[in-house]
Amino acid sequence: MFDIDKFIQECDSRIEKKNNHKAVIDILSKAVENPTDLFRYFGEPTQGGIQKIYQSDKFSILNVIWTPNMTIMPHNHNMWAAIGVYSGREDNIFWRKLDNREHGKIEAAGAKSLEKHDTVPLGSDIIHSVINPTNKFTCALHVYGGDFFETPKSEWDTETLEEAEYKVEHSHKIFREANKRAELDLK
Repeated sequence: MFDIDKFIQECDSRIEKKNNHKAVIDILSKAVENPTDLFRYFGEPTQGGIQKIYQSDKFSILNVIWTPNMTIMPHNHNMWAAIGVYSGREDNIFWRKLDNREHGKIEAAGAKSLEKHDTVPLGSDIIHSVINPTNKFTCALHVYGGDFFETPKSEWDTETLEEAEYKVEHSHKIFREANKRAELDLK
């Protein structure tokens, strides 16, 4: 059975010793091995969204539910991250800045598809966009090496690839719109 308190304690202990994504990747891998336990704890998803599980200056844990056929713009975290998918699939496109200016354009630099049971560590300078290419919800646990909600980040416009300040509200709006589209598709 998934024990969130134990998961938080294990992450905290590991990060205390080695503050990077590799410190928690095996803990995360173990958690996503048993999707049934995670669904018992979090419930079956009925809509996409970002569920805050734990937040501190040291690290944050989120349960992210990607709505069917949803895409989120390129963004960075400005901290390391570890992502573990426990249901569905997410396709990540990785991006790199074209120059060293503080606010610059980006270009695609690679891709990685994550399926159920997959985990991936992301360094603090990674820029990525996420697509759920399936007709069902994709569920993933995310562990971040800092306060996800208070750390300044950037996002890039999907059409112009111009950089702007990341706003959590903008992400919430994208999830709301994706949820509305999914509801219409079910009708």
